[in-house]
Amino acid sequence: MTRPVSLRISVTDRCSLRCVYCAPSGHAAKLVRGDGLSYEEMAEFSGLLGAAYGLKKVRITGGEPLLRPEIETLVAMLAAKGTPDLALTTDGQRLAGLAEPLKRAGLGRVNVSLDSLDPATFASITHGGVLERTIAGIDAARRAGLGPVKLNMVVLRGMNDHEPPAMVRFAIRHGCQARFLELMPIGEAAARFEELFVPSSEVRAKLAAEFRLTPHPTAPQNTSRDFVAEDGDGQRAIVGLISPTSVPFCHGCRRLRLTAAGVLIGCLARDEGIPLAPLLRRKPEADLAGLRAAIERALDTKRQDGEFAQPRAMVGIGG
Repeated sequence: MTRPVSLRISVTDRCSLRCVYCAPSGHAAKLVRGDGLSYEEMAEFSGLLGAAYGLKKVRITGGEPLLRPEIETLVAMLAAKGTPDLALTTDGQRLAGLAEPLKRAGLGRVNVSLDSLDPATFASITHGGVLERTIAGIDAARRAGLGPVKLNMVVLRGMNDHEPPAMVRFAIRHGCQARFLELMPIGEAAARFEELFVPSSEVRAKLAAEFRLTPHPTAPQNTSRDFVAEDGDGQRAIVGLISPTSVPFCHGCRRLRLTAAGVLIGCLARDEGIPLAPLLRRKPEADLAGLRAAIERALDTKRQDGEFAQPRAMVGIGG
């Protein structure tokens, strides 16, 4: 029996922020309107995956996906296909005004990048992000029922590595989940990796000093190792540690990424990419045999040696 896959769809390589681990300095979007895949083509590929392999999860990413006009249209298309777990990852800067429309279109939940709770640190890491806007977006997502809201912090040495306990307390107060991600030596982050990398074991130790951590059931193929963090008053939040560098979770990985330009990427750590746009655009119907072959090839590119060899910037791949 074919094991199901999950798909991350990058809808744009544009982003209003320039996070130190994601977008190169002076980054400019390479795609202009009409160059990338249409919403119809993205939904068509998602439907093919669901029919041929079983699709357990679709996450819409970017760049910043909320910069793409009428993103609710794609959400509605994917929701109409019965996607079991339909989520979106955002920096939250535009989420306050879009949370309700996204929920009405069929979005299930959101992951929000929140790398610091200090306005100055947040602005420094993101090169201009406004913390207040992201927090307003988190509150709007909760009111709209886009839950669970998962807060993603990439932990960076000398920048925010003292903040994980505060992030857990914030998650408890706001009814969210907190997830702490290791830096990966990809794109912009590769040159500063040794300087900025913080292992998840160190984050866990900081949390264990302030909270009671109890393992939370997690599927073996999941990227996150989850715990229930309980404070001295008995208040709780789910906390996840995502450790692609120190504890790779490659075994059994069935994740695929489709970039806004129409390139299928089977492994975030590998530089292989398979152009799908020509196959999707062969009318009157897509080249189904070619698409299936591309999917199998992408699934066969998973890393085995633990090394990263990905030259693309994260902003162009999709988080």
